[in-house]
Amino acid sequence: MKTHTWIQISRFFLCFLLTSFFILHITHWANFPLLDRLDNITYDLRLKATTSNTLDPRIVIIDIDEKSLGIEGRWPWSRNKLSELVDILFEHYQIKLLGFDITFPEHDNSSGLPLFEQLAAHELKDNSLYLSTLASIRPQLKYDDLFSKSLENRNIVLGYVTAYSEHLPAKDTSLPSSIANINQYNFTNTLFHATSYSANLTSFQQAAQRGGFFNNPFVDIDGSFRRIPMLAVYNKQIYEALSLAIFRALLAPEPIAFNTASNYDNNGSSRLESIDIGSFSIPVNEKSILLIPYRGRQGSFKYISATDVLSFSANEITLKDKIVIFGSSAAGILDLRTTPIQNIFPGVEIQANILSGMLDQRIKYRPSFIAGIEFVFIVFLSLIGTLFFPRLSAGKLSLLFIFLLLVTTSLNFYFWQYHHIDSVLATPVLFLSLLFTIQIIYNYFLESRNKKYITSLFGQYIPAELVTAMAQSKQNFSMHAESRELTVLFSDVRDFTSISEKFEADELAELINEILSPITKIIHKNNGTIDKYMGDAVMAFWGAPIHNTDHANDALKTALEITPIINKISKEFVAKGWPPIGLGVGLNTGSMCVGNMGSEFRVAYTVLGDAVNLGSRLEGLTKQYGVKVIVSESTKDAAPGFIYKELDTVRVKGKVEPIRIFEPLGLKSEITSSALDQLNLHSKGLSLYLQQDWEVAQQIFTQLQLQSPEQLINQIYLERIRDFIQNPPSSSWDGTYTHTSK
Repeated sequence: MKTHTWIQISRFFLCFLLTSFFILHITHWANFPLLDRLDNITYDLRLKATTSNTLDPRIVIIDIDEKSLGIEGRWPWSRNKLSELVDILFEHYQIKLLGFDITFPEHDNSSGLPLFEQLAAHELKDNSLYLSTLASIRPQLKYDDLFSKSLENRNIVLGYVTAYSEHLPAKDTSLPSSIANINQYNFTNTLFHATSYSANLTSFQQAAQRGGFFNNPFVDIDGSFRRIPMLAVYNKQIYEALSLAIFRALLAPEPIAFNTASNYDNNGSSRLESIDIGSFSIPVNEKSILLIPYRGRQGSFKYISATDVLSFSANEITLKDKIVIFGSSAAGILDLRTTPIQNIFPGVEIQANILSGMLDQRIKYRPSFIAGIEFVFIVFLSLIGTLFFPRLSAGKLSLLFIFLLLVTTSLNFYFWQYHHIDSVLATPVLFLSLLFTIQIIYNYFLESRNKKYITSLFGQYIPAELVTAMAQSKQNFSMHAESRELTVLFSDVRDFTSISEKFEADELAELINEILSPITKIIHKNNGTIDKYMGDAVMAFWGAPIHNTDHANDALKTALEITPIINKISKEFVAKGWPPIGLGVGLNTGSMCVGNMGSEFRVAYTVLGDAVNLGSRLEGLTKQYGVKVIVSESTKDAAPGFIYKELDTVRVKGKVEPIRIFEPLGLKSEITSSALDQLNLHSKGLSLYLQQDWEVAQQIFTQLQLQSPEQLINQIYLERIRDFIQNPPSSSWDGTYTHTSK
C-alpha cells in the first residue's frame, strides 16, 4: 500500500505542478515564451477565420507606391508638392479628413533658397535686379511655409513617433497639444512612458493642430503587429495615437473620457478599460493597448496612387467626403509590417483598420475580469482533471475529454465572434490535453490495484456502491478512528412494538424488509453510509469514509425522500390488511469519532460521540411534536438550501445546554407561497410567545390551528400559553422546554 500511496501522491504532485505552471502563465507572474507563442498562433487563427475581407469605402489610402515614386521622384518629395497634394485633396476632391502616417521633422531646402539668400548677402548684394527678383519669388521658394499654409484651417492630423531612448528631440520640432495631464488621472502609471520623440516641425504642427503617434512599442516577440497603444506619456502629459486622433477629429467636438475600474492595486490606482468619445467606446487594457481589428488582407481599403491625385486622374466619387490616410506601400520607404493576417502588410493600412474598427465598434478586447475567468477556468479544469478524471474508465474519460475540448473551443469562439472578447485558447486546450494524458497513464497502472485494495479493506463494512466510489476516488482511506464533522441520521418506525405483536415471525421479517429496503436504497443513492440496523430503526451517517463537504445537504435530502416512500408503503400495508406505519427521522451535524471500533471479537466501521447521541434524541422528539423529521440548528446551518420551521428550544435528556430544533419543509425552490405565508405566521407567533405576549400569540396559533388542524405544534403552543396565562413563568424563563424522556 505504501507504493500505491506514493504513486497517488506523485499524481497529485504532478497535477499540482502542471496547474501551478499554467496559473503562473495565466496570471503573468512568469513568462513562458512557448505558451505565449501558442496563444498567439490561436489568436491569429481565430482572427483569420472571422475577418470579413470586405472593402470599407469610408476610408481611402493615398499611397506613395512604386508608380508614384517612378513619376514624382524618390521620397521625400518637396514640400511644395505636398502642399499641392493637400490643396487638391480638399479643394478638388473635397475629402472629409486627411491623416498623415508620415512625419516631417526636417526643413525642406530643396528649392535652393538658402543658396540664393547667401548670394544676396555676399556676391550679389549690390545687384538690384537679382535682389528684386529674389524678393518676388521668395514666397514660392519657402516650401515649408507653403506646406504649413496648406495645413491651416483643415481637418488634418499629423503623425509622429514616440521613443524610449536618450536622444533629444530634433530642433524646431514639437508635439501636438496633449489630451490631459497625468495628474488628472490615477491610471497613468501603467501607460507607455516615452523619453523622447521624433515629431513634425513646429510650424507644421501648429498649423495642423492635431497629431498622433503611429509607432508601436508593443510589437510581439515574433514581430507581428497584433496590438498597439492608444495613449503614451511624455513629460507628464498624455498623448494620443494617430488612429485615435483621426477618430476624435471625425467626432469633434465630442469630449474624450476614460472609463476605469477602481481599486486596481494597493496604491489606489485605477485600471483603464476603455476610451469613450461620445457614444463610441474603444476597449483597451490597462496599458491602453488596443487589439488591432483587421478587416482582412491588404486591399480592404481603396488605394489611390499619390501621383494620380497630383495629376487629377483619380476618381472624384471615390474620394469625396472620405477619410483619407496618406502613407506608403513601397518597399523602399520601410513601412511594411508583419501581421497575423499577412506577412507583408503596409503600416498605413494598419491605421486604416484601427479606424474602421472604431467606427464599426468591432474591436476585440480583454475586459478586466477575463484574467480572473481564465484563472478560474484553469482551476476548474484542474479540479476535473485531478478529481473526476481518475473516476472514469478510459472510454468515458476520452469522451469527457473530447466534450470539454469542444466546449472550451466553442465558448471561446462564441465570445470572440459575438461579444468581441479575446480569451486565450491554446493555454486551456494544452492544459486539458496534458491533464488527460497524465490521468490516462496513471489510470492504466493504478485502477485495478486500487479497486482490489479498497474492496479488501472496506467491503465487509459498507455498501458495495460506496466501495466502488471509493475505489474510483483519489482519497486515501483508513480504518483508523478520527474526529470529523459528519451528519448522522436516525429513523424509527413508530409504535413498532405494538405492531410486531400482531405478526408471526415470517410476516414480521417481510414487513421489516419492505420498510428497510427502500430506506437503504435512498441512503445509498445520496452517498450515505449505513452504520447499523437496530430492529426497525436505521442509523446512517454522511461524510465518511468518503469526504463530503455537502454531507448535511445529502442527509437532509435523504430524510425528505424517505417520508413520501413510507407514506406509500403505509397505504400498501393497509391494502394488505396490515396496520399503517409512521416513521420519525432525526438529524444532527457535528464533530464525531469515526472509524473501525469494537472489541477483539468484533469490530465495525461506526460513529460515536455526543453529536451522535443528540441525533438519536431528535428522532425521539418527532412523535411528541407530530412531525416526520426534526433537525438540529447545526444541520439547518449546514444545509441552507432548505426551508425550515422552528419548532422549539429544548433540553433533551442527557443534555444541559438548550438546543433549537427545526422541521425541514423542503427545498426553497419547491415551497409554495401559501406555505411560506403559514411559516411566516408561525414564526411571528413563536416570537410573540418568547416575548410572553400571550394574548396575541394565542390568537396567531389559534388561527394556524384552524388552517391546519393536523399540525400538532399549534396545539402544543396553545396548551403552553393557556398554562402560562394561569401560571406565569419565572423572570429567568428563556423559552426553553425540558424533555425528560428519550
